[in-house]
Amino acid sequence: MKQYLREREKEAKVSTTTGIVLTVAVHLVVLLSCAFTGLSYIYPPPEEQTFLIDFEDEELQEIRRQRMGRQPQAEDIDKTKPVELIQRSESPIKSDRPNKTAEAKPDDFGDVEVPTPKEEINKNALFPGMSKKDSALAPHGATNPSAEFKAGHPKGNTQVGKADGTPNAHVKGRSVLGALPKPDYAVQDEGKVVVDIWVDNYGNVTKAIAGGQGTTVSNQALWAAARAAAMKAHFNQNADAPALQQGTITYIFKLK
Repeated sequence: MKQYLREREKEAKVSTTTGIVLTVAVHLVVLLSCAFTGLSYIYPPPEEQTFLIDFEDEELQEIRRQRMGRQPQAEDIDKTKPVELIQRSESPIKSDRPNKTAEAKPDDFGDVEVPTPKEEINKNALFPGMSKKDSALAPHGATNPSAEFKAGHPKGNTQVGKADGTPNAHVKGRSVLGALPKPDYAVQDEGKVVVDIWVDNYGNVTKAIAGGQGTTVSNQALWAAARAAAMKAHFNQNADAPALQQGTITYIFKLK
């Protein structure tokens, strides 16, 4: 058995040696052939040259152009001339109504945006206490205040009700900046003086006349004091208001 294995190893070595020798010999033969047979190459290589063979005849080419939607063209095209329409698409059916699509309407599957309506706040409902005469919120509420609240309401009228000695201004759409100036007087008299005023766009009182409708006292000293105080009043600016907007300031004089 050992003799057999030794012979196999010997044959393997011989085969390997033989293969290496033959490989080297073949490569040497190839190198010698290339060196002595005159093989050469062009450097740089020439550009590639190709040509197209079209096996279709002119009739088939024309049919293919028509199927592709191309119209026959002239051999010499003048690009300076306007393009002429050879054939236009027309419907075989003529209609007596204009061709208009239906108006897009919102639905469950469309993409028409529907704006969400904004719910307006009822300002009169913000102060439900306006209906109660003894409510502390009442003077700040209703659009049409009752006679009991008109004296202290910005949209009210001091001709009715009691102002408790506090001056009250009434200029539609305008509000007083700060507090109304109080009149300076030294006479012992009491009553109500209504001053008609004219306010410009900047909120300044440009003109004042005491003794307006609703005045209950004829003392000229109180009239002068009320007019002087009214001229110092300031209202908010309003570019949309008239150049001179008329209103009133009511002063309640009490005995000192």
